[in-house]
Amino acid sequence: MRQVYVGDFRLGAEERRVINEVLDSGRISEGVRTAQFEQTWARYVGTRFAVATSSGTAALIAGWHAYRVRRALPTVRRKVITAPITYIATANALTLTGYEPVFVDIDPVTFGITPATIGEHLATALDPDAYAAINPVHLMGYCCDMDGIRNIAGEYGLDIVEDSAQAHGSVYRGRRAGTMSFFSVFSFYIAHNIQAGEMGALNTDDEELFRLVRSVKTNGRLCDCAVCTRSEGICPHAATDEEDRDPRFTHTMVGYNFKTMEFQAALAVSQIAKADEIFRSRQRNVRMLHKRLSRHEDLLQLPRINDDVSYLAFPVVIRDSRAVSRKLLRERLAELGVETRPLFGCIPTQQPAYAHLRSLYEGRLPVAEHVGRNGFYIGCHQYLTDDDIAQVGEAFDRALSRK
Repeated sequence: MRQVYVGDFRLGAEERRVINEVLDSGRISEGVRTAQFEQTWARYVGTRFAVATSSGTAALIAGWHAYRVRRALPTVRRKVITAPITYIATANALTLTGYEPVFVDIDPVTFGITPATIGEHLATALDPDAYAAINPVHLMGYCCDMDGIRNIAGEYGLDIVEDSAQAHGSVYRGRRAGTMSFFSVFSFYIAHNIQAGEMGALNTDDEELFRLVRSVKTNGRLCDCAVCTRSEGICPHAATDEEDRDPRFTHTMVGYNFKTMEFQAALAVSQIAKADEIFRSRQRNVRMLHKRLSRHEDLLQLPRINDDVSYLAFPVVIRDSRAVSRKLLRERLAELGVETRPLFGCIPTQQPAYAHLRSLYEGRLPVAEHVGRNGFYIGCHQYLTDDDIAQVGEAFDRALSRK
């Protein structure tokens, strides 16, 4: 039986060519191709700067670590409002860098936190001064209501950090995701819209944050150059040589090793060149899947069609778990060759790693808890064929006929 996967990646002639160029160069650690990716990605998104990291999670951790240094916030300002329905790295990065994720409920269709839920929370917060930022997540490619969120952030003096890991190329009122905040992060994981295997990026217009992130991702080293030119007798930190302190091994802050490799950077650059084609294919597939599955809309909430959304996947939410069991439906779809993934789960009430928050949040996030129990997604990637889409439709027909 043919399998219809959630994500796919196929090495064409261009991808093989750039990988072979990396191999032939003799340099696989960060170098000229990584620098090329950073310049290309910053230009594509529409920010002044971009920093490549080993993963989207690494970009989050490095970003929040550098943010603390850049803003020099008092220790009491450690709360960050964020989404309960997202890949867990969003919350983990905050926790690991000393912040407290604070969860508010989501829009039932686009899955993002809303100005209303953020505003309601802050209006009743015991100590509004304990908050540092708002961290919206553009899940599945859907942008949050950024105008409303920016208004609230301005009212309370909060920064905004966009988790755009799943929204490469999505547009909100003429602006690309990742351009409406102090910094934003992206993931180039294998199933994402722009694919490189494992890589991330942080985008910002703030030069000081940009330089801090460069340092953080290299264990806090003094040297923040994109490509080292010491072998050519050029070094902006040459003064340290008077004490025989090589800037590559002189560290001014505590950091991490979040560098990427030239392979991923080269693949990402080749994918960016195809971005418009990729997004058109994904939007076409979402429309075709929506049309094919619309006969089941009494049982399933299907994704909203929007020309500005760069779809990561095709999310589905079961309307009533008494009528349809997600577990059984996913099992039947798998038997029929259709791969699925659950829609992450509500972090404070459904993720074991955050079980200590369950009693605090239970019943306070009804939409997120419903989506976490009943949401899942299937692939809409650019490699789907008309036959694949027909197979998905037939699989849903058969699976739901036995509900």
